[in-house]
Amino acid sequence: MILDDFKLDGKVAVVTGANTGLGQGMCVALAQAGAKVAGVARRSCDETKALIEENNGEFLEVIADLGTTEHIDRIIKEVKDKYGRVDILVNNAGIILREDAVDVSEENWGKVIDINLNVVFFLSQAFAKEFEKQQSGGKIINVASMLSYQGGIRVPSYTASKSAILGLTRALANEWAAKSINVNAIAPGYMATNNTNQLRKDADRSEAILDRIPAGRWGTPEDMKGAVVFLASKASDYVNGFTIAVDGGWLAR
Repeated sequence: MILDDFKLDGKVAVVTGANTGLGQGMCVALAQAGAKVAGVARRSCDETKALIEENNGEFLEVIADLGTTEHIDRIIKEVKDKYGRVDILVNNAGIILREDAVDVSEENWGKVIDINLNVVFFLSQAFAKEFEKQQSGGKIINVASMLSYQGGIRVPSYTASKSAILGLTRALANEWAAKSINVNAIAPGYMATNNTNQLRKDADRSEAILDRIPAGRWGTPEDMKGAVVFLASKASDYVNGFTIAVDGGWLAR
């Protein structure tokens, strides 16, 4: 039955940026589909853990600062010590710094690129090696953005990193699809999360954004659930290198 292809029973998923917002929503979705979930974050994931355990799911918290690659091996070790394997990686952790391009310092540029791009690549590389050792294939899901397609305003480092994520998703798929490792991405539209607090508090900008969204509302973590479960499941086994927009129709305008 086709619905069986969406089940994640017996799979182990690792989600970065798992303590809040879209990461939390995707953790809950993957657990609801049957996966054991390990959430990686700098801060406590107690709320995510509680939401998952409410539905009798399993959750492992891994505290790590993803501003550097130095914790990658430990993340994998902690997950494998607990669950014995890894099957799914969701590269969700990211930051956005808003400032005029003429004022961006090298330090601030580096912070965004390190978290949003460098760690994503090296985490993906490490997980691909694990998938090969396991001879099981695997799923890597990157979180892109509307700014993978557009320039944005006052977010040059974020735009650069998210444009790179779209290209990196394609590049890794080209190399790893033949190894049964699916690399795809989700590009969320304008979502009601911590990253968009400033925009939503700016009445003029918020109105302009809403006027362009055919669905007429900001997205929520709930809106990400279907896409992440699809890309993590057997149902997407022949989907490679593609970025799915979950944007309420923003790009259609």
